[in-house]
Amino acid sequence: MAQYYSVEQVAELLGLHVRTVRGYVRDGRLRATRIGKQYRIAAQDLAAFTGAPAAEPPAARRHAEASTIVQIDAIGTVEAARLANTLMAAVAGPREGSPLRVQTLHDEQRSTLKVVILGELADTAELLVIVNALIGENNDV
Repeated sequence: MAQYYSVEQVAELLGLHVRTVRGYVRDGRLRATRIGKQYRIAAQDLAAFTGAPAAEPPAARRHAEASTIVQIDAIGTVEAARLANTLMAAVAGPREGSPLRVQTLHDEQRSTLKVVILGELADTAELLVIVNALIGENNDV
């Protein structure tokens, strides 16, 4: 099966602006196939244009994120604020990859705290361990 490149990939491979590559396609200097509103350039056409074999496009890094909602019942305002502050402090430090995002919402009337965590799987798991430890402390009192 033939390998095809997008105009953006060709521009990155050749170190050119995307508009320049589109211009080459429109002028007929670089052969391309139009699919919908986008052009696709076959690897052999790119090789013919450059006079060299086409390089592989950069491999995409696999990424997984978790969206987690934790509801904690029977939690007062002071405990909810302490837990929220601790979680915010835990995610404030520098980390590699995507940032870990945390939001909290305390409902005083129902005595519930919802913690929303969005982030990479390992970071989310670490934060859930912290949440579990903190609410475990309150259950022992």
